[in-house]
Amino acid sequence: MGASQEKNQTLTVRDNRTGKVYTIPIDDNSVPATAFKAIKAPRLPGEREENETEKGLRIADRGFLNTAVIKSKITHIDGDAGVLRYRGYPIEQLALKSSHLETAYLLIYGVLPTKQQHNVFQSEVHRHSAMHADSEEFFRSFRYDAHPMAMLTSAFAYLGSYYAEANPSLEGQNLYTTGTPESLTIMDKQIYRLIGKATTLAAMAYRVRQGREFVTPPHGLSYTGSFLYQMDHLGQEDYRPNPVLEKALDVLFLLHADHELNASCTTVLQTGSSLVDPYSAIAAGCASLYGPLHGGANEAVIRMLISIGKPENVPSFIEAVKRREKVLSGFGHRVYKTSDPRSFIVRKTADEVFKITGKDELLETAMALHEAAMKDEYFIKRKLAPNVDFCSGLIYRAMGFPLDFFPVLFAVPRVVGWLAHWRQMMLQEGGVKIWRPRQIFVGAAKRDYVPIEERSVVTGIKNAPSPIAHSGIMKRTMLGTFKDKPLTKL
Repeated sequence: MGASQEKNQTLTVRDNRTGKVYTIPIDDNSVPATAFKAIKAPRLPGEREENETEKGLRIADRGFLNTAVIKSKITHIDGDAGVLRYRGYPIEQLALKSSHLETAYLLIYGVLPTKQQHNVFQSEVHRHSAMHADSEEFFRSFRYDAHPMAMLTSAFAYLGSYYAEANPSLEGQNLYTTGTPESLTIMDKQIYRLIGKATTLAAMAYRVRQGREFVTPPHGLSYTGSFLYQMDHLGQEDYRPNPVLEKALDVLFLLHADHELNASCTTVLQTGSSLVDPYSAIAAGCASLYGPLHGGANEAVIRMLISIGKPENVPSFIEAVKRREKVLSGFGHRVYKTSDPRSFIVRKTADEVFKITGKDELLETAMALHEAAMKDEYFIKRKLAPNVDFCSGLIYRAMGFPLDFFPVLFAVPRVVGWLAHWRQMMLQEGGVKIWRPRQIFVGAAKRDYVPIEERSVVTGIKNAPSPIAHSGIMKRTMLGTFKDKPLTKL
C-alpha cells in the first residue's frame, strides 16, 4: 500500500457542536470505538450530567449489530453472498471431505492435521471422554423430567470442580495467557477433556431421562459413533450404531461446530475475559445456547410444523405470519441475507437419513411451507430463506431424538467453536482485557432518600412486583399462624 493510500485509510469527523475536526484511523475496515472518546463538548445548559458529554462520545449499538470486539482468524461469514468458511476452507468442502474431529482440529489450531496429528488428537479426545464415577450420583440428583439442557449446563460447571490445575483462580491468572509450552499443555488437556466429555455428559443427560443405566464410552468408534453408542446401547453384544446415522450426525456436528461471534460464543468470551476456568466459560455458553432465539430454533421448527399439521393448512399459516399472529421458525438469519450455505448440505443429509428411517410425516408440510414462502413477495422482500434449523430438526426427529434434546445436539459440537475462540482470546497479542461494555444511562438524576412513611404509591406494572396466586401446600401454610401472628403478615 502506497503512502497516499495509507493516508486515505482514515475517517474525518467534524463535531458540529464545537467545530472541531478529528482524524480517526481505519484498520481492516474498522475504526476504534475508543477514538470517539476524544470527541468531547461542553455540557449544554440543562443537559443531564449523566450524559457525560464532556467525557467523550460513546458508541450506541444495541444488540451488537455492528460492533467488532476481537480480531479473529477462525470463521468468516459473508451473509450477503451466503458464504461460510472455517479457517478459509469453504463449509461445503469440509462437509464433503472432512469429519467433525478433523474440523475441530482445524478450528482450534488453524491448520488441517496430518494423519499422525489427527490420530493423536482423536486418541486424546476419546481418552478423556470417561467421567468420574461420582458423576452418576450428580445426574441422578435431577428430577425425572429435568430438561437435558439444564442438566448439560450444570454438568459443564460441575466438571470444573474436578480439575484444580485448570483453574486460574487457584493456579495464577496467567495460567492460559503466557503461551509457554507448559501453559499450552495445560490448555490442550482441558480442550481434550471438554470435547471428549461433551458427548458423555450429553448421553448421561439423555439416559437419566430414559431411566437407563449409564454407559462407559466405548473404544474404537468415531466421535459420533461413540455418542450414539452411549445413548442407545442396551447390552447387545457387539452393538454398533447405524453407519448412515453416524455419518449424518457427524456432518451435522461439523456444520454446527462454529458460527463466528454468535450469542453463545460471545457469552463464552465475555465470561472467559475474567480469566475464569474454561469449564465455567463453556457452561455459560451452554446457558446462552439454551435460549429459544439461539439453540432452541430447530426445536421451534418442529413445534411449528406440528401446529400446522397438514400441507393444506400452510396457506392459512402463511397469512397468520403476515398478520404477525404466528411466528415463522427456520427462515431467515441474523447474518445471512440470501441463503444459509449449511441448509443445502443439511437437505442432502436429510435425504440420506430418510432413505433408512423413512420420511418424516411432517416432511410434506415442511416442503409445502418452504415452497409457499419462497414464492410469496412478503418473505422474498424480507429475505427470509430457509436456514440450517429448518431441516436439521426433521433429521433429529427422524433419528428418534426427543424434541427437548435438539438443543443438546447443537451444544455438543459447538463446544469446539467455543474452545477455538476462547483459546484464540487467551493467546491474543496484548493479553486479555476484561470485557466491560458501556451503557447510555437514561434513568433518574440524583435524588434524595424518602422515609418509608412519606412515600407515595407508584403505580404501573413495571414499577412493582407482580402478585402471585398461591395454591396447594403454600396456600395452606399461609393460612396458619406463627407465634400467634398470621403468616401472611410477615
